[in-house]
Amino acid sequence: MPRQILITGGASGIGLAIAKSFAACGDRVLATGVDAGQVDQQAELFATDSHNSPELSFTVLDVTQPAQIESLIHSLPTLDVLVNCAGTIRRGGMEFDLDAFQQVVDVNLHGTMRMCVGCKPKLAERGGCILNIASMLSFFGSGYVPAYSASKGGVVQLTRSLAMEFVKQNLRVNAIAPAGINTSLTTGFQIPSDVDFELMAPYSGYRGMGEAEDIANLFAWMASDEAANMHGSIVSSDRGVTAG
Repeated sequence: MPRQILITGGASGIGLAIAKSFAACGDRVLATGVDAGQVDQQAELFATDSHNSPELSFTVLDVTQPAQIESLIHSLPTLDVLVNCAGTIRRGGMEFDLDAFQQVVDVNLHGTMRMCVGCKPKLAERGGCILNIASMLSFFGSGYVPAYSASKGGVVQLTRSLAMEFVKQNLRVNAIAPAGINTSLTTGFQIPSDVDFELMAPYSGYRGMGEAEDIANLFAWMASDEAANMHGSIVSSDRGVTAG
């Protein structure tokens, strides 16, 4: 029987790759995005390509808006897997502005918590699982994106805390922490003229950027019965960046 999958941030980048991966497994997938134009574009692309799964659909969702979250969850008869992939980052030192800092944390950390709490009852009914997206910057600081780093560090501890809270319930909670991935978010990044490459070195890695499909396959596996023993785990997929 096909599972019902809900993926926030699923209209682009890593989230879209994850959505495609689950759909290819025969699951019913609802992928969300905050940009209505982008959501409509993806919906149209998938509707016109006969090779795409009819079980993948798209809708608009802003994870900073509790009323939108409640309405969307209420519309789902069942839910087996929640993937929290909605995220944002501010470049060029913008995250040192407190308003920008708060905006990033509200999406990346508070948004993840809102989704976890809202979806928990339906997930527990089905013996489901929650998969959060962390980052290599969950484990060490960044000189340029303090809000992003702080929020992703928070996602790791949130994942562990929810795992402890739900340990006696029929529900798993885990997170995956990737390094840099080739998406529109990263390919459009311009290195500042005053960049300090010594600061950048620890998280540049030796093997270049990863591909969204590699991360997507890991998400699909961690939502499968083969990963049934994993609960409260933070899995790094960073080509050795955090190895030492």
